[in-house]
Amino acid sequence: MNIETALKEAMTLDGAIGVALVDYESGMSLGTLGGGQGLDLELAAAGNTEVVRSKMRTLASLDMNDVIEDILITLGRQYHLIRPLTSSKGSLFLYLALDRSRSNLALARHGLKRIENGLEV
Repeated sequence: MNIETALKEAMTLDGAIGVALVDYESGMSLGTLGGGQGLDLELAAAGNTEVVRSKMRTLASLDMNDVIEDILITLGRQYHLIRPLTSSKGSLFLYLALDRSRSNLALARHGLKRIENGLEV
């Protein structure tokens, strides 16, 4: 699936508020969908770029031979799920914001994995 289709698919996940596909080397969004008054996706994408970069540096510093599957940030009313894509797709990550009261975290993680597997960049 292309980027637009992947973002639309992510927005069908229960509780989805907004989604972005982001390049963590540049901090630029390749696409966003959703968001709105309570969630500036461009700003969130840039901020989460720093989260991904920091975790990548930490793994390298610890000389861990492993990959990040996902990063979860739990807020009072939201979940923010960050899923770095496999290296074959470059330095990209999917960022999904969910309404905590309307979402199922396990299903959202599974859905993002499915979207990643189908995404062609």
